[in-house]
Amino acid sequence: MRIPPAKPIIGTSDDIVPMVRWLLFVAALVLAIVVVGGITRLTESGVSIVEWKPVTGALPPLTQAQWQAEFAAYQQTPQYTQVNGPAGMTLATYKFIYFWEWVHRLIARVIGLAFAAPLAWFWLRGTIPGGYKPRLLALLALGGLQGAVGWWMVSSGIVNDVKVSHFRLAAHLLVALTTLAGLVWTALDLMALKRGEPRARLSGLAIAALAMVMVQLFFGALLAGLRAGVVAGAGWFNWDAWPLMQGQVFPDGVEPHLVPFSDPYFIHWFHRWWAWAVVAVLIVLARRIKARHRPVSVAIHASFGTQILLGIFTVWSGVTLWIAVAHQFVGALVLCATVWGAHALGRRAASGRR
Repeated sequence: MRIPPAKPIIGTSDDIVPMVRWLLFVAALVLAIVVVGGITRLTESGVSIVEWKPVTGALPPLTQAQWQAEFAAYQQTPQYTQVNGPAGMTLATYKFIYFWEWVHRLIARVIGLAFAAPLAWFWLRGTIPGGYKPRLLALLALGGLQGAVGWWMVSSGIVNDVKVSHFRLAAHLLVALTTLAGLVWTALDLMALKRGEPRARLSGLAIAALAMVMVQLFFGALLAGLRAGVVAGAGWFNWDAWPLMQGQVFPDGVEPHLVPFSDPYFIHWFHRWWAWAVVAVLIVLARRIKARHRPVSVAIHASFGTQILLGIFTVWSGVTLWIAVAHQFVGALVLCATVWGAHALGRRAASGRR
């Protein structure tokens, strides 16, 4: 009796390594767009491009006439008529804010291509491990959603307001960070698969840590959207600005009649004190995994320690651009380190170790 040849194994070790590198590369691009997004917000560049052209918009204006047309469209926005126009904005100044928004959208296009094209390649070759196709499609859908939410955010600042909605900005950032977390978790799952380990599962501590970090990032986005970083005052080593706000633990500026999510004083106060609750749960997470996963524990401590210092320096500096952008970047790294820690704890649980 003739024995039929064995079917090829889907998702072998040689197939998994390129997929892990691909996912981590896309995650690095998401980190890059978070940084550029921070610059875009702090330079008020978000509504400088008033149309969404997924294909033709990849090229910036190339002639003087094209620049004048873009500038003329921007001059119809409330941001120009109420703020930048009276301040005497020139075409040269407009080109500066246009540049950052254009780079932000360009990286978004690169991320879409960098994810979709390799996904199609791995899919057609049949090398995606079993059970991972739905997850990868979900990540692709999140990328598409991020583009839609981004335009939804920008549109809020084109017609009725001088700035984009801080709620929409927070939604835009959280979708990006959720995508980032999904990319990192999936890459870690694939690395575990390569080692022959079971998939990690989320424990109660991991869920709490991830949820608390996301709440902190949400309030950070609201804070940026409302320009609430300066409400505590500024000045290097000014204790009235940090750890106090206007010389008090709870500032006078909180308006009881405002929705808490729209009050810059309350949002700033909550963001800075919730941070310590996040630190506490991250210390517990890091200690739980320290014995078997010391590099992960070190990454968690290093990321939140750096983030605390950058947050303080951001306030003391009066929201200096490069410090505030670094604060947003390291916030994303805190999320990555937390995902790494949650995965390490989940692998231990899945393997039955205590």
